[in-house]
Amino acid sequence: MTDDAREEAERFRWLESEKAGHGLGEEAIRQWVTLYWPAFVRGRALEHLSGKRFWLEMPRAEFGVLLREFPDRQELVREIVTRLAAGADNLNILQWATDAAVAIDDVCNVLQRIDINGLRARFPPPDDADPPHIVHG
Repeated sequence: MTDDAREEAERFRWLESEKAGHGLGEEAIRQWVTLYWPAFVRGRALEHLSGKRFWLEMPRAEFGVLLREFPDRQELVREIVTRLAAGADNLNILQWATDAAVAIDDVCNVLQRIDINGLRARFPPPDDADPPHIVHG
């Protein structure tokens, strides 16, 4: 890894090694992948879809797609992206929308476009033999 993923994993390895009092090596990297890979990918995908940061792993056409497809619903998009970035799932978002009397059709359209559940299939955790290699642009 030579990018943000490697940096995050290396920080985690350093901290965990400090706590343990000895170097934990690649096992700490594998532990980071297990614990934090899904949230790392989710955050990067949300940045890309929102037009905040371009990630090479994501299709070029998807960069900023939430700005283009929902130009009149940007406040709603920001709220959904913020909640998803904090770890909420689609059900949490729908419950929030119901409680806040937000138009469910609008929320569903945004959630379908983001397809947060599809990220796991598109960006599965790397194998032990092949640690994450994320390249960003």
